[in-house]
Order: sequence, then C-alpha cells, then structure tokens
Amino acid sequence: MTNWNALYDRLRTKVPSLELRRDEPMSRHTSFQVGGPVPVMALPKDEEEVQQTLAVAVLEFGVRPFFMGRGTDLLVSDQGADLLVLKAYSGLGRLELEEGRTIVAGSGVSMARLAGFALEHGLTGLEFAQGIPGSVGGGVYMNAGAYGGEMSQVVTRVSAVGLPLEEPVQEQCVDPQFSYRHSIFQEQDSFILRAYFTLDPGDPAEIEAKMEDLAARRRAKQPLEHPSAGSTFKRPAGHFAAALIDGCGLKGLRVGGAQVSEKHAGFLINTGGATCKDIVELMEQVRERVFKETGVALEPEVRYLGKEGEGWNF
Repeated sequence: MTNWNALYDRLRTKVPSLELRRDEPMSRHTSFQVGGPVPVMALPKDEEEVQQTLAVAVLEFGVRPFFMGRGTDLLVSDQGADLLVLKAYSGLGRLELEEGRTIVAGSGVSMARLAGFALEHGLTGLEFAQGIPGSVGGGVYMNAGAYGGEMSQVVTRVSAVGLPLEEPVQEQCVDPQFSYRHSIFQEQDSFILRAYFTLDPGDPAEIEAKMEDLAARRRAKQPLEHPSAGSTFKRPAGHFAAALIDGCGLKGLRVGGAQVSEKHAGFLINTGGATCKDIVELMEQVRERVFKETGVALEPEVRYLGKEGEGWNF
C-alpha cells in the first residue's frame, strides 16, 4: 500500500518547484465536473519536472502514475481513485514553428490554441481541432477528431516518457499507431511530452472561414452549455451512435442529474448535481436499449477512473 504522505513529502523535497496538491477533487479537473479525490496530484510546468516526478514516483516508490490532460474524455468515480495523477494541462505549453510547416506542441497545449497557432502561420489541416475542448496530449492519446479531420492526418512524430523507467529517465520517439479513436498510448503507460504536426500552406482567410463554419455548426448542434465529455460512445461500424440513440427515443432520458441531451443524442450531459453513478447508470440504460432494439453494442468513448471493481460492466 502506497504511503501517500511519504511520496508527497519526497516530491516536495526532490522537485521543489513542482505544483503538488493533496486529496484533490477530480471534479475540478474533468469536463463532466464529477469525481472524488485522488491522494496526490502533480502539475508539472515543463518536461524536466515530468522526468523528475516520474523518477521519484516510479523508481523510488514503485507507483505507476495516471496521466491526464484536460479531462475532457474522463469519467471519475464519486469515491475518487488511489492514484498519483500527473496532469499536463497546466504546463508543457511549448508551441513553436519548425522549418516553415511543422508545429511542435507540448502536451499541455489546448487543441484550440494549437489550431489558432496554425491559422496565424497560414497552415491548413488543423481547422477541425479548433472546437475540440481537450489538450494535445489527450488528442494524441485518443486520436481525437471531428468533421472529417483527426490527429492521425497531421501528427508526424510523438515524444514521450514510457514505463518501465530506467535511470536516467529519457524520452522516446513513439510511433502512435493511430486507428479510429485509438493510439498505442492506450495500451502502454507513457507520458506524452510533445507532438509534431506537419501541415500544408493555406490561405488564412479560407482557414479562418472554415474554422468559423465548424464553430457555428457546433454551437447549433451540440449542448455546449452543459458539462459533458462530448460524444459519450464511439461510432459503431456502419452506424452513428447519436442516430441509434435518437432512433430508440432516448433523447431526454434522465438518471438523477445526468441526461441524454435533447439537442444531440450522442452527448450525455450533467444538468446540475449529477454524480458519476448517475452517468454510468444512464450509459448502461442507453446501451441496453440500443442493443435490444438494434443489435448494435455501443462502446464508451470516455475513459473510467475509479477504485478497483468499479466502473461499467460491459
């Protein structure tokens, strides 16, 4: 059993500049705005702090941290989780242009900021990312995409620190092995440090117009006024999750404070005061009804974080 006080104190001593939080509620760090506490959260500002934190946690304490970005695709148990969480979103903000058409972005950079940077330099290919509410690290992790674009189309290289570690801690160049809403990082423990995006020159006016069009479409069709994790379920082969859910008459279905959005059936939203338990139960009801009526098994797009034995049983 991990001595969290000892780990916290050791990190304080070994990495004095590191921002650390004790018993941090995850509801402050997820777009669903639900989730209980984790014993220790570290928010590294740069890659050196990441490597120092991992050296202490993994090599000295044998702790495998949980890596997260902005928490836009994460559902956390009401009881929290016994984990050291490394959150990239508050730091790792490197954003540079190399060789005219390659953008180097730290894992903590927001997708919106990344898309805006591409626009500033007249580079096309990242217009789809402007409205995705996550970070570069999270976007790479799940091969995020929207409106026909996805990370696999523009990411040419990823640097990460992977487990198991050796001393000294060193970064690696990792082939992300992208597929639909998937990357190799979902199968291995790695902290994404930065990603490289190779783009094509474009007309800034056309790039901006496309971004504005996509933003308008999002506002018109998505329940952006409520906390959610975006699309709750992956797109099944040959189908669209939202259309299946809508076709089963599930818009507006509620469990506690959780609801299938009446604006977009693919979004499960927190209407106020929802718990993780509410959302999980609603997900299960939606899956059961869709499978019963269509024979299609919906697969969650969101990740679950909780104590052993918790989560969904599908």
